[in-house]
Amino acid sequence: MKINNIELFKVPPRWLFVKVSTDDGLAGWGEPVVEGRAETSRAAVEELTAYLLGADASRIEDLWQVLYRGGFYRGGPVLMSAISGIEQALWDIRGQRLGVPVYDLLGGAVRDQMKVYGWIGGDAPAHVAEEAAARVQAGYLAVKMNATAQMEWIDSASQVQAAVARLAAVRDAVGYDVGVAVDFHGRVHKGMAKILAKELEPLKPLFIEEPVLPENNEALSILQRHSSIPIATGERLYTRWGFKAVLEQGAVDIIQPDLSHAGGIWETRKIAAMAEAYDVAVAPHCPLGPIALAASLQLDFCTPNAFIQETSLGIHYNQGADVLDYLLDPSVFALERGYIRRPAGAGLGIRINEAKVREQAAVGHNWKSPVWRHADGSVAEW
Repeated sequence: MKINNIELFKVPPRWLFVKVSTDDGLAGWGEPVVEGRAETSRAAVEELTAYLLGADASRIEDLWQVLYRGGFYRGGPVLMSAISGIEQALWDIRGQRLGVPVYDLLGGAVRDQMKVYGWIGGDAPAHVAEEAAARVQAGYLAVKMNATAQMEWIDSASQVQAAVARLAAVRDAVGYDVGVAVDFHGRVHKGMAKILAKELEPLKPLFIEEPVLPENNEALSILQRHSSIPIATGERLYTRWGFKAVLEQGAVDIIQPDLSHAGGIWETRKIAAMAEAYDVAVAPHCPLGPIALAASLQLDFCTPNAFIQETSLGIHYNQGADVLDYLLDPSVFALERGYIRRPAGAGLGIRINEAKVREQAAVGHNWKSPVWRHADGSVAEW
């Protein structure tokens, strides 16, 4: 049961996979990438291997504590993403060893199927009505779109009207039985976020996501007073301690921890329990690959306040490869009337096509987040 090997694979379109192997022949997979910083993530995992080789793979909590507390400087996207991917792989091993899904080890299933949503419109949202209709035709009951492209600190009324018109077009295309979430992506500042939330409210968004940057979360209380739309945030928060203040503030309705960034499966389960105590729902963030999605679903199926799951199937970032390409059995993520059925397989419930991973790792990627600029040449939030 000792960890004897750790391998990393940087694969298209923008992912990093880790394979953790034990001396008795088991192997688990995780996804420890920071989008746009794959090489930095790789270095972080490699630096942590000294704590892992020779260790008992079943001691997941103890190893997490070592990786987190073993360095004087803690938290942040790089370290926590490295820990998250390793932790996912350890749960995968543990579930395989015992022959059960991870959710069975975390209290057992609380639901039989999980509602999911797909992306439409791209980074600079366009063709949203057509794409929403296509998603519904494919079986989705919910979609998500960006509210705007780049937006000035204080922008024009036409930009606001364009955002309203896009959401209205989606509503015309799919009606009100389909959930439509609107992602502000942290690219909107407080002054414009207030206006947008108020103007979008009549179109009944499922939620507005990251209406301001996480470092400006004190503004959420102000936004809450301007609109009744549920507010979601959390993809750029890490560990229980990162979520503590936003939950205590009482201005969010949905938290969106990312299981490849926030600390892994068990840490996110702890975050979800904190949220439940504050009457806050959970919708895990997951614009990544098949391992991150599998880990998210394991959490969803043992978490009472998880209500919807993001998927990256067909997301605009997936150029050159998509989620199902790395699975031996893609049917595990089959969509049935807007839901994914509870997986029955051991561990994370997926089987990775290792030959495909190794083949694509030879191709690799160099994906970077876009750098946007305003008309005056200043850098805009992406």
